[in-house]
Amino acid sequence: MKKLNYIYGLILLAFCTSFAQQDPQFTQYMYNMSVVNPGYATDDLGVINFGGIYRAQWIGATGAPTTSSLFVHAPLSEKLESGFNIVKDELGDDVLNETTLTADLAYKVSLSQKAKLSIGLKAGVNFFNTNFNGFRLNDDAIGTDNAFQNLNETFLNVGAGAFFFTENYYLGLSVPNFLPNKQLKEASGINAIGVDELHFFFTGGYVFNLSDNIKFKPAFITKLVQNAPLSADITANFMFFDKFEIGAAHRFDDSFSGLVNYKITPQLRIGYAYDHTINNLGQFNSGSHEIIVLFNLDTFGNRGYDKSPRFF
Repeated sequence: MKKLNYIYGLILLAFCTSFAQQDPQFTQYMYNMSVVNPGYATDDLGVINFGGIYRAQWIGATGAPTTSSLFVHAPLSEKLESGFNIVKDELGDDVLNETTLTADLAYKVSLSQKAKLSIGLKAGVNFFNTNFNGFRLNDDAIGTDNAFQNLNETFLNVGAGAFFFTENYYLGLSVPNFLPNKQLKEASGINAIGVDELHFFFTGGYVFNLSDNIKFKPAFITKLVQNAPLSADITANFMFFDKFEIGAAHRFDDSFSGLVNYKITPQLRIGYAYDHTINNLGQFNSGSHEIIVLFNLDTFGNRGYDKSPRFF
């Protein structure tokens, strides 16, 4: 028989209340753009992008959440691009699990010699379940509280996005899922888990060539959700010799972060990010860790991988 301590109960209550209003959050978002924007395009025919990212949030807090993602992106022709994403969120020891499988299809149009616009659609399925068996809050069994009901459900996802890009910068606007209220449960007038509101994402990035071997790469991502404060990340990275990258980021009212990544081979890049929590949960944890691995498979031969907007 397990027993909820104060910290775990605090995090669980906060997370379950807001879970359906929070799409997956990554500090290294600029290398995992297709998760939030199906219009994301690389414009690099013949190169298949593979990637994986793992985020362990609020280290040291009992029952802290983890998020992992696997993604594949490939141009199909000069005008069509495709993608596939798997995202898994987990809270505690199998207390709350959500796995989302989505496929993207984007169509590109040329606006000028250097600028292109990609419009994409996302469709998928979401597997959501909770398990509070054996948990107790004070002297009462969790199962007797209508706010802690076991769920095992499947939902559909449909989203859209636009991605404008050139060789030096990009801007993106997207809604990953248009189907709201998918996790609303009501029992005796009490809502369990919450309502899945629309998430609006606005992203952008630029590459400044400071010298032949140094590039400055600022980027941002903002998220707007009804009945929730605006979420915004600002990142500033420096790249040296097109191999080593280091930078810092700030998520407003949430955390400060440090980022680093290295191109081991022309095809393989690995990265790490650490978040220092500055909100009211900071006293209960020692920060968050995030690891990313990117691999590019060039089916036409080694042509230079920095052409991809993932370079941003």
